[in-house]
Amino acid sequence: MLFKLLTTPLITASLFAGAAQAQTAYPLSLENCGVDITFDHAPKSTVTIGQAATEVLYALDLGDQVIGTSVWFTKVLPEFETLNASVERLADNDPSFESVVAKRPGLVTVQYEWHVGAQGIVATREQFMDVGIPTYTLPADCVGKDNSTGSDGTRTQLYKMDSVYRGVTELAQIFDVPARGEEMVDALKTREAAAIAKAKGLDLPDASAAFWFSSAEMDIDPYVAGQGGAPAYMMNALGLRNVVESNEEWPTVSWETIARANPSVLVIARMERRRFEADDIEKKLEFLKSDPVASQMDAVKNNRIVIMDGHSMDPSIRNISALETLADALASFGLK
Repeated sequence: MLFKLLTTPLITASLFAGAAQAQTAYPLSLENCGVDITFDHAPKSTVTIGQAATEVLYALDLGDQVIGTSVWFTKVLPEFETLNASVERLADNDPSFESVVAKRPGLVTVQYEWHVGAQGIVATREQFMDVGIPTYTLPADCVGKDNSTGSDGTRTQLYKMDSVYRGVTELAQIFDVPARGEEMVDALKTREAAAIAKAKGLDLPDASAAFWFSSAEMDIDPYVAGQGGAPAYMMNALGLRNVVESNEEWPTVSWETIARANPSVLVIARMERRRFEADDIEKKLEFLKSDPVASQMDAVKNNRIVIMDGHSMDPSIRNISALETLADALASFGLK
């Protein structure tokens, strides 16, 4: 059975209907990815650099404050399509420093330090501060992670959803809607626990998996999930053994090595970008069926393939929908 990720609304308007009208006590001081930041009041506007940051703000019902977005990996979550269509997109990929500053935002909300950080390709945090614009980076990109080692960085601790929840909570505090953040985190935690319980109930002690993101070329070693990032968290949470033992977040591993490990389940990324030939999901599927090595894996022979949006493999609120989809797939595959 080929199993596809079906995204479900992460937050609905009714979620906040009964929320207590708690307020943030300003000045609010936070330690954010090694930088101390203080807010004397809620920002009136923000530009986002990174889709994960954009979708957190939308989910917190802060779309009116988002005046520009950038760095898109795939389509916005379906429940935010109308809202997103009304927000200016500064760039599909990396925005220029000048285009962000020209919007005069009260805050720049960032997904990755390699965009805005010590060696930021858009700018450093100091450059934004020099023009009076504070920045906030999602903690999922720096908690338990060393970003001095390259664009992907190196995980020094296993990624957990706690860092995503921290980002939701802190952004809600910054924008003076702390109750929304609390309710959103509670809802996500409830769904996370249910997905984990569902997988645990299957009693699959010998099940294993591999996550294939892409490949620079179809006939060379693929980029697969190592032991540190969001896919590793999903596998660990659902009791799946990751057949890729590298501590790198997205190492390249030969199909011969993966085939020898023979994962029970193969998870493959679907994405809008076309940087590499293997970004195309149809070409991935065609390769798996035709390649003399990959086609011999049990996961391929028995069609135990799960398709996920590539962005669901990045640290983000989408990880919960991905976790649910993987748990549902395990229940349907009849691995026992």
